[in-house]
Amino acid sequence: MGSEENKPVLILLAGFGDGGEMFAPLKDTVLAQRFRLLPLDLPGFAGAPALPGPTSLEALAEVVHEVAVREDARTLVAHSVASIIASLAAGRADCPVETIVSLEGNLTAEDAYFSGTAADYDDAETFKTAFLARLDEMAEAQPVVRRYAETVQQAAPRALWELGCDARRFSETHIPGEVLRRAAEAIYVYNPDNCAPASLDWLARSGMKAIILEGASHWPSVDQPELLAAKMLDVLACLDADSDTA
Repeated sequence: MGSEENKPVLILLAGFGDGGEMFAPLKDTVLAQRFRLLPLDLPGFAGAPALPGPTSLEALAEVVHEVAVREDARTLVAHSVASIIASLAAGRADCPVETIVSLEGNLTAEDAYFSGTAADYDDAETFKTAFLARLDEMAEAQPVVRRYAETVQQAAPRALWELGCDARRFSETHIPGEVLRRAAEAIYVYNPDNCAPASLDWLARSGMKAIILEGASHWPSVDQPELLAAKMLDVLACLDADSDTA
């Protein structure tokens, strides 16, 4: 499929407390044959240094915007709360991103079931300790959560807490799905079993393009990479074809 330099860039954004490593299984799929995959570790997460100021959705969106401009990236994949970050980045006037693939990203306030709980705590260390304890309990029944918990352990406590609190605030004053839909051509990838009822209702009414991954966990790039890659490639190819004939 040509050299890496000649492939279009596909930016990959991990969700709350996670890192670019969650996308590593995609490097051995058909998606990597078509795109140069660029997973990002956002500031404060997966061992990356935190921002000097508050870790907010807008501050992280500016980081993503700068990468998208530098790489001339037209397509972005965003997981969970990173879907909001991607939307805010793509909404900037000079951002080249035209398409966002949202992997079970936030559509309504009910989707902040991980990040939004940060606002229930008064300090960063207490929240991180409680969140990791919650993940440890979840991992007993869902082994896929273990990798996520290990990555969250690397997060800077204040960055984790500040981002979670900001996600709660944002969802109280915005409908994340509407922000996503206005920012770019949006494709929603999900397993209905993982999604909040309010978000499923919103998605059904929205007319947004969607891909269902039956049986996938909340981290489909980890447990269903081949299926995710094939379905994404099909939809992105259709968008390219529509663009060529427009």
